[in-house]
Formats: sequence, C-alpha cells, structure tokens
Amino acid sequence: MVYITFTLAAILVVLAAVKLNKYGDLISQKSTLSGAMVGTVLIAGATSLPELTTSITAVYIDNVDIAVGNMLGSNVFNLLILAAVDFVYRRRQAFNLVVSKQHLPSIWAGFILTGLVIAALFWENNWELFNVGVEMFVLVAIYIVFVKTFDRSEEVEDEEILAENSSLTLKKSIQRFSLASFVVLVAGTALAVSGDMLAEMTGMNSSFVGSVLIAASTSLPELVAVAAAYQVANYAIAVGSILGSNLFNLMLLAITDVFYQKGAILQVASSSNMLVGLLSFAMMAVTVYILKRGRTERVWTYALPSVVIIVMYFVVSYMLF
Repeated sequence: MVYITFTLAAILVVLAAVKLNKYGDLISQKSTLSGAMVGTVLIAGATSLPELTTSITAVYIDNVDIAVGNMLGSNVFNLLILAAVDFVYRRRQAFNLVVSKQHLPSIWAGFILTGLVIAALFWENNWELFNVGVEMFVLVAIYIVFVKTFDRSEEVEDEEILAENSSLTLKKSIQRFSLASFVVLVAGTALAVSGDMLAEMTGMNSSFVGSVLIAASTSLPELVAVAAAYQVANYAIAVGSILGSNLFNLMLLAITDVFYQKGAILQVASSSNMLVGLLSFAMMAVTVYILKRGRTERVWTYALPSVVIIVMYFVVSYMLF
C-alpha cells in the first residue's frame, strides 16, 4: 500500500506541477504585474512548490534527512535532466549555441550557496538565531543580492503556446493555478509521509529516499519543461530554467529551516547529505566546462561531459543506497 501511495503521489505531483508552470506563466503574461522579476518569481515559486511542500511535511514528521535531501537532491537531479536531454539531442550540440556569459553568473551563485550548505553540514557547532541556522540568513541575503544585480533579460514566448492559452482569462488562470497548488500541497504531503514510511519499511537510508526517490519525483516537471524547450530549440530557456530553479531550491532550504523549530536543520541532518552537496558541486563544475569550452566537430566528443554527469549521478546514488 505504501508503494502505491508513493507512486500515485509522485504522479499527482508531476501532473499538478506541470499545470502550475503553465498557468503561472499565463498569469505573468496577462496580469498588470507581469514583468521579468515578477514572472521569474512566480514561475520559480510554482515549479519549486512540490519541493517546498514535501520538505516542510518531512520536517513535521521529524524526518530531517528527507527534507534536506529533497532540496539538494532536486538540484542534482535537475542537472542530470539537463545532461540527459542534451545527450539525447547531442547532434544539435545545443550548448555551443548558448551564450555562456548569460548563464555563468547563476552557476557561480550556485557554487557559493551550495558551498555554504556543505560547510554548515560539516561544521558541528553553528550559530543559531530564532532556532534558524545563521548560514540560512547569509544564504537568503546572497540570493537576494544575486537576483537584484543579475540583469535578467525577457525571453521571447513561444507563439504557439500563447495561442493555445489565449482563450483563458486572468481569473480562470488564477483559479486553475490555485487548484493545481492545492493538488501539489496534498500530493506533496502524501509523498513525504509515504517516503518516510518507505524508508522505515525497507531500511533504506532516508537521505537516499529524499535525495533520489522523492527529489526525482518533484523534479520531473523540470524534465518536461527542458524537453519541450529542446524540441523548439529554446536552449537558453532550458539551461536558464534549470540553473534558476536550483538557486531557488537552495533559498527554499532556509524556509524549511524556519519550520524546523528544534534548531538549525543542517546541524541534525545526516552527513550523507554532504555527499549530495559535493555531487552538486562536481556536476556544476562540469556544466561550467561545457559552457566555456570551444566548439567541437565530433558528436561524441561533445557529448562526453554530459555522460560524465550522468555517470556521477548514478554512482553517488548507489553509494547513498
């Protein structure tokens, strides 16, 4: 029964999150508040709602490793998605068509925030303020500074998508967005609870359940978005959405800490989460290499870094298991 609940919850999270992204994008287009910053925050919040809901539920059932592992695991799974989709479309050599300087700032910020989390996991006696780790205040401050200083350009919307959704009014879009949010709330809660039960029943590491099984479930909407972007050759959107989502997930880790009122959440999280953080570091380093390298003529030479990312993910996942 636990396996069925977990699977159904994962399916509902994926379907609802895809709708969240669709209607969130439509709201940002039709509302008077539309604009680069508002649209980015709305879409980022929509696509990251499954991770946030699941992690907060994990906190309330006192499974910190699922809460932390879900956030860190979602980041590495997102990078896996980007590498896997790029490998499938390797003949297009999409990264050679992307302007690297537009995406490198997001990765540098990712290095800083992930490094901060790894250091907090490693350090035994972190300072706390209102039962929240001091590192979380620093993390949020860095994220806000990055968002304000980064010159985010408006992306050109796909005309076919706009035509498909043009019949919906702003009111209906908000209603459907709210309904999808409620489904994510319920399904995300069920996903965390059933994941906790699954870990107890099978004896699997909670960090593995959070960073691999649950993280993969909550990140599948990103797979849909990246695959769709590649199909219409919007490679900049594919790369930017993954890197932006990863930064937002790290910021949401601070919100998770606020709900965990027993102290700094990273102080009680398992050290195995550090391995996921280091994996994220390594995968980002390979992504930097992909963005900065020169053009190559051979398809398999181009695809090799993506293969490295894929292999790293499965090796570390096996180690966690």
